[in-house]
Amino acid sequence: MLEKTMRMNYLYDFYQSLLTPKQKSYMSLYYLDDYSLGEIADEYEVSRQAVYDNIKRTEAMLEEYEAKLLLFEKAQQRSLLLNKLGNLADEVSDKHVQQQLIETIASLEKLD
Repeated sequence: MLEKTMRMNYLYDFYQSLLTPKQKSYMSLYYLDDYSLGEIADEYEVSRQAVYDNIKRTEAMLEEYEAKLLLFEKAQQRSLLLNKLGNLADEVSDKHVQQQLIETIASLEKLD
């Protein structure tokens, strides 16, 4: 469950601008603020089932966006490459070249 929560948090971070205000609110309360379905339902004066259905549809949408755009997957790949480069950079004698490579890859992370 923790792995799913972490994945949903990342997908939400990447794709929240594509969601409706209600979807954003439900997902934020459920995944970021750790509200229960009942607490969200009370907050919005709807049934728990309505909240559950909305969250499940939104999760499916986020997964669909990721399947098409791959923003999260690419960020993970860049992070792994940056870590590997950092480890390899210790073997490079020219620290200036080392730092330039790390900064170049790190700047790619900021583009998404």
